[in-house]
Amino acid sequence: MTERSRRTRRVRGGLPSVDSAEVIGPGVADSRVAVESLPDAPALLSTSEGLVIRATEQAARSLGTGSEEELLGRELTELLRVEGEFARPRNGDERSWFRVLSWSHRENPLLTVTLLVDVSDLVTPTVGMLAAERHKLQSAQRAARIGTWEWDPRTNSTRLSEILFEITGTPPSTETTFEYYMDRIHPEDRARVRACWKRLVDEHVPLEVEHRYIRPDGALRVLLCHGGVSSDGSGRTLMVGTAQDVTEQRTAVRRMERSSQRFTDLVDVTPIGIGLFDESQRLVDANDALCELLGYRLEQLRGTSAVGITHPDDRAIDLTDTESSGRRRGHGGSPQQRMLVRSDGQPVYCELRSVPSVQDDGTRFWLVVFQDVTERRRNAEALRFQATHDELTGLPNRTAVKEMLTGMLAGRNSGSTAVLFCDLDNFKRINDALGHDAGDELLVALARRLEDGLPQGCVAARISGDEFVVLCVDVDRVGGTDALATRVSGLLGTAVPLRGQLVRLSASVGAAVPSDEATDGDDLLRFADAAMFEAKRSGPGRVSLAGPALMASADSQLRMEGQLRDALNGDQLSLHYQPVVNSAGEIVSAEALLRWPHPERGLLSPGVFLPVAEQAGLLRDIDRWVLRTALREAADWPRGPVGPVSVAVNLGALVPGDHGFVDYVADCVAASGLDWDRLVLELVETSLVELPFRSRDAMRELVARGARFAVDDFGTGFSSLARLKELPAQIIKVDRQFVSEIHSNRCDLAVTKAVVDMAAAIGRECVAEGVENSAQFETLTGTGVDGYQGWLFSPAVPPEEFRAVLAAGALPWKPDEA
Repeated sequence: MTERSRRTRRVRGGLPSVDSAEVIGPGVADSRVAVESLPDAPALLSTSEGLVIRATEQAARSLGTGSEEELLGRELTELLRVEGEFARPRNGDERSWFRVLSWSHRENPLLTVTLLVDVSDLVTPTVGMLAAERHKLQSAQRAARIGTWEWDPRTNSTRLSEILFEITGTPPSTETTFEYYMDRIHPEDRARVRACWKRLVDEHVPLEVEHRYIRPDGALRVLLCHGGVSSDGSGRTLMVGTAQDVTEQRTAVRRMERSSQRFTDLVDVTPIGIGLFDESQRLVDANDALCELLGYRLEQLRGTSAVGITHPDDRAIDLTDTESSGRRRGHGGSPQQRMLVRSDGQPVYCELRSVPSVQDDGTRFWLVVFQDVTERRRNAEALRFQATHDELTGLPNRTAVKEMLTGMLAGRNSGSTAVLFCDLDNFKRINDALGHDAGDELLVALARRLEDGLPQGCVAARISGDEFVVLCVDVDRVGGTDALATRVSGLLGTAVPLRGQLVRLSASVGAAVPSDEATDGDDLLRFADAAMFEAKRSGPGRVSLAGPALMASADSQLRMEGQLRDALNGDQLSLHYQPVVNSAGEIVSAEALLRWPHPERGLLSPGVFLPVAEQAGLLRDIDRWVLRTALREAADWPRGPVGPVSVAVNLGALVPGDHGFVDYVADCVAASGLDWDRLVLELVETSLVELPFRSRDAMRELVARGARFAVDDFGTGFSSLARLKELPAQIIKVDRQFVSEIHSNRCDLAVTKAVVDMAAAIGRECVAEGVENSAQFETLTGTGVDGYQGWLFSPAVPPEEFRAVLAAGALPWKPDEA
């Protein structure tokens, strides 16, 4: 049973009286005094604890109950809600307002009479308005996290608003004092806060202090307190004020301050120059990197305009241009390259990025980033120079020549453009005799002669090896093509002191000018190249001009080059095989010889199309195709009468020492399945002169795997016989020019016999090339040659025919038929 039920049951037995101890309580029951009647109005009689023991019918109606009995045993606070000077029923009409009048019972002071004076007509509008305003104020205070406080220094009592209880996390039932408040202040702030409160009390100095406050739940908040001196109606001095929770604001401020400090620190330590310019584009601040970049102290830079730091040779900086440029691109400050000037006058190249901003006071300024790109620009220029200039001579290379020709032919005087193609005569003999270093010195000397001796408007270039090109933007101004070609021939045809010797030189020169508007730079180079070859056929030191017939021939050669590329890519070339036999006529090996089944001109020999391939730079690709195809076809050959038949492959452009040479040969052998000891790689003697160590190492590596090397056309080069013993070659092939007259020319016989004897002495095999008749064969057999190759035994035959010969076991020719 609840306390209220017990209280109600105690007054429901009948009308309470003064001699009912259960109703009135000990103090009242003992008084034995009568209780006066209540006034004929809304009135209540209650005990000292506020418990209603009697009520009038009017009070029951005013408080919204059915009868007065329902009010008995209930507390006054349970029936009325007091708001300021007025009260209203908790369960009745919310629009009812009462003025509450109370006095002690005249006959029994332990009882209280409460009279409810209805003032609804007078109070409701005012109270409603005040309540609404109070609600608005509370909402605003809650939103702003502002509470109010009141402190009476004499009694040390404090009163806090509902919002302040919420802010401080203090339960409303807590008895708050000034000491309670001080104990919750962060220890580091306590002395400072106490001093501010003391000045408020002693000197009435308005209070304004911010401090940290520790809530009962341990949360740390930041409060901003304001206070002043006031007095109540009775004249008592009170301290009143507000306390605002500014934790989030201060956190945001600290975050911004830290961010701003980080930005400041970043600006200070960044290696990129940063400057702040005002609206007149004058520098107001800069970091150390910008000061160091320009070679000034900050005090010297301040006030300098953006134009003032621009190099005189460059367009002046205008920050408004960089701003608008950046906005057009959808971001702040697109980079622009500018050349600035240092304090010592030296130029420095920078990329500028500019972004406009506004200070707190509304002043506009520009934040400009200066990134030093001087080194990057130099590197780019160096890379550009390397890409467009010859490393040895410093002259423009083929790439630069094509670019310059494109520009010349796009100009107004395109018809006066001339190209001269120059090739030194017999330059290889100088390299072979004096070495490649001496040859390089000679090329550099010739490059300087061309640079110094060419007329204005002409540019010299080196496009490869011993080939130079001269470009002239207006050949008519230098006397015409003939005069320019003669002058260039004279510059290259000279005597140059080199390594203590006077080396005499000459050059073949071909010249070409545009034939029509359709002629492009590549055409001019081709025509001049073809004219140079025409001049070379006429002898050293000659000059030739590209006429219509030669241009037509060059176009035909270009067409053949395209057809050759298609044939190579489409696997349309073919190999023929010429046997190499022993003295008994038995096939021991075969040399793979390249042929081209041309769709219009029939079967072409290498002498017809290899010059075209050389001009087109296809020789290396052709060598790869020949090696790959020959090994694949030879892998399926039938066994010969004396064992497996070897295959010999000529290498012209693909030579030992090239990058990946050993790996490519090994891959071809592995892909074909051919045994290593059946592979013979033939190199002409001239390619073995001054053989680099890396080439010898590559040859030795392949020999260690079982392959053999043959020196082809031996006797036609300029190497000594003594050098032959140093080469890792196992076969020497005597050139056909010694074999053709060996039966009738004693000198040829002597040379051949000497070669054979030397080969035998150092453990090399010797094969004679170009054996075409029995007289040659009979003479060679007396020299001790190990092998024979030539038309006497068999021409080069297609793969199917060669397989048939191997399958038959012997050639149609027999030694006894010779």
